[in-house]
Amino acid sequence: MTLLSDPKALKPALAITAFNHPKDSLSQSATTLALGQVAVPAVALNRKPHPSTFSVAKRFLDIMGALVGLFILAVLFVPVAIAIKIDSPGSVFYSQTRYGLQGKPFQIWKFRSMVSDADSLKKMVRNEAAGLIFKNEADPRITRVGRFLRKTSLDEFPQFWNILMGDMSIVGTRPPTDDEVARYTEHHWRRLDVRPGLTGQWQVSGRSKIKDFEQIVSLDLEYQSLWTPLYDLQIIIRTVLVLVRGTGAC
Repeated sequence: MTLLSDPKALKPALAITAFNHPKDSLSQSATTLALGQVAVPAVALNRKPHPSTFSVAKRFLDIMGALVGLFILAVLFVPVAIAIKIDSPGSVFYSQTRYGLQGKPFQIWKFRSMVSDADSLKKMVRNEAAGLIFKNEADPRITRVGRFLRKTSLDEFPQFWNILMGDMSIVGTRPPTDDEVARYTEHHWRRLDVRPGLTGQWQVSGRSKIKDFEQIVSLDLEYQSLWTPLYDLQIIIRTVLVLVRGTGAC
């Protein structure tokens, strides 16, 4: 994880070394990513992408939504940035490596909602979730402004840049971290058959109450099975309602 204040430095240098073992299995055939030393199995990279990844309608919706989101971000940037700086020392933006379509790593962007040394303090915080995710609703690393940003989901607005760049979609699956991917088993890789989303089935199903990783995986796979452009629109509408009611924030 890295903390950055300049959103222009968007993609780090990434060295990818591929090797194929004679026996194609999750444990014996992989592509090793130098960034984070996470091994992405060839079986995951070679999976057929979900039909949504080829949808012109979905990409059009992503581009239009991203442009609107970035306009709102430009309007809100100065007051949000000032609030973050006054509340705690550190940079305005937070960047972290996530994994997208077919295991491709990318840098996800957020407004910083935790103290600047949150990574080093993580081991001191109790994990309340089951499985591969980390979650603590009363995480002491979250700043006062950060709690407001998370409650309103304003911390997520910089991800509209990720959507415009094609790393993410407005609606998709939850983007996994490198430590999650490092412990994936075979069925988990199906989550990466689509682009990760700013919102999705998990977010509109009460994400603050879901603390079981396998339940998140199940919701992500359910989204893939139900996907249509109209279903994406339904999730976007449900997301807006969740934000208005304040029922889905982490």
